[in-house]
Amino acid sequence: MLKLYFSPSTSSLATHIALIEAGAAFELVPRLLSRQETRSAEYLALNPDGKVPALVTAGGNVLTEVAATLYYIARSHPAAGLWPEGDLEAEAQVISWMSFAASSMHGSRAKGPEAVAAAFDVANRKLGSREWAIGRFTIADIHLFRVYWRFRPGIEAPIGTYPALEAHHDRMLKRPAVQKALEAEKAYE
Repeated sequence: MLKLYFSPSTSSLATHIALIEAGAAFELVPRLLSRQETRSAEYLALNPDGKVPALVTAGGNVLTEVAATLYYIARSHPAAGLWPEGDLEAEAQVISWMSFAASSMHGSRAKGPEAVAAAFDVANRKLGSREWAIGRFTIADIHLFRVYWRFRPGIEAPIGTYPALEAHHDRMLKRPAVQKALEAEKAYE
């Protein structure tokens, strides 16, 4: 069974959503950032970076970055269709979106609200009129949603500023896996 070390409202939410989308058997292990639980000696032995997520795989290995956890889940649960297996162009697009979400979107937070707004503007234009990041639902959509969901309130942009991202966000919130993950994590806030 997979084991997810998480803290509510953090990057680990994406991994949590993917596990549910995949129908994976997993155990949730809270490590609350608010209580500095990711700084304990026990947790630092698991993940020396002291961040979440940390996903212990079926083979006992530890994966510690969102993109890696999402990729592992998608590839180890192919029936869920979270990875466009065998379509090189689509696979590269998923990687492109995940890299953009991690570096440009998530990375913009440290540079302030203007940088976040600029990254969101690029993401909004990249998404355009597509329902999903690459035209069908994949782990890229989970990653994109989590970053936008978490950082949008901090920039106080009026509704309608990012119409493509807003529509994507609303579609994601209707997914049962997203609802289930958000509800489960409320118990730890």
